[in-house]
Amino acid sequence: MPPRTTLSTSSSVTRGLKRPVARAPKDASGGVQSLTRGLTLLEQLAESEGGISLTEISQLAGLAPSTAHRLLNTLADMGFVFQAPDSGLWYIGLKTYRVGCAFVSNRDFVGESHAYLRKLMEQSGETANLSIIDGTHVCFIAQVQCHEVMRMLVRLGSRLPAHASGSGKAILSALPEDELAIFFRESKLQKLTAKTTTDVDQLRLQFGAIRARGYSYDDEENALGLRCVAAPIYDEYSEPLGAISLAGPIARLSDERILKLGPLVAHTAREITEKLGGVVPVSI
Repeated sequence: MPPRTTLSTSSSVTRGLKRPVARAPKDASGGVQSLTRGLTLLEQLAESEGGISLTEISQLAGLAPSTAHRLLNTLADMGFVFQAPDSGLWYIGLKTYRVGCAFVSNRDFVGESHAYLRKLMEQSGETANLSIIDGTHVCFIAQVQCHEVMRMLVRLGSRLPAHASGSGKAILSALPEDELAIFFRESKLQKLTAKTTTDVDQLRLQFGAIRARGYSYDDEENALGLRCVAAPIYDEYSEPLGAISLAGPIARLSDERILKLGPLVAHTAREITEKLGGVVPVSI
């Protein structure tokens, strides 16, 4: 059986809309001004769902057409943008895509989330966790423990059945239907306590409610006496990267307190999503 969480008593933007972006400072000089202007053009091209004409991009960036054209040609020589020969429209180039992919592959998921977990713990007074999906389980990869004598204690790297944990249900609720079907096919849906939900239809109803309110909760479904509230973190494709959660004894996490902590956890998850360059689904 996988490790279980326990209570410790230790005292120890809408895409496609073209909008003006920040303009280069008028008192900037030399290469700094050119760099700022070039990056401004890249930002504007990134906001464009299709190509954009020289006249339009120069107006939106607040640049003279001749200046914009010179900068675009320089960026094109380096592979960051290109101009379609038939229409004359400008597009983001392959080099820009490679730079973006480098950010995605090199970002420190745990490191970027830690400050938010600590803030969440301080705001709530409860232990904050970060977890990811691992097959049919969730795996805890970071934790900031609260200062209460009675608090949640889980070993980093330990795994819990996803259907019986707040973090797991938060992530499962954000999965596309084909991946969710695979989960139900492969998961044993063990009943860990009398409150564990193992019926697929009931779980689907729970997932719908989670999507509607923006957070999930675990009501002693993994361990008696323990409750948690969680929300998913999304990547740049609006797919779940993982989840953050607050966990503690049922004596402190009453129904009324869950209703207050849920929006706080959901808000923090949105902040982490934005920090990582992710996108919360429009329907959320």
